[in-house]
Amino acid sequence: MKGLLDAGEIEQLVARLRGIAAEQTDAHPGMTVEILKEAEYVATNASRMNYPQLRAMGLFAGSGVIEAGCKAVIGARLKRSGMFWTVRGANAIIALRCCRLNGRFEDYWEEARVA
Repeated sequence: MKGLLDAGEIEQLVARLRGIAAEQTDAHPGMTVEILKEAEYVATNASRMNYPQLRAMGLFAGSGVIEAGCKAVIGARLKRSGMFWTVRGANAIIALRCCRLNGRFEDYWEEARVA
């Protein structure tokens, strides 16, 4: 089924999911509900799942790039040896780090002064 998604065959994917759900109705009613939820999610978000078009535009279709960016920007700063953060402290240092890396460090302090 991943092949259908990768090929941009969203309607076929939704039809296949619904078919699988229909086959599971008696044996696994809970599974049927979950499969139908996934089918509806894919059908509702089909316009955002045109992966061949995204790849043709040079855009990333998965979350791996974002996850790697978070690991590099946030994890590298917060997970150093011996560090412990409260949620409030971690959020503050993440905001500062992102502002610094985006060249908006002074903007952060200006907003803090105004608030």
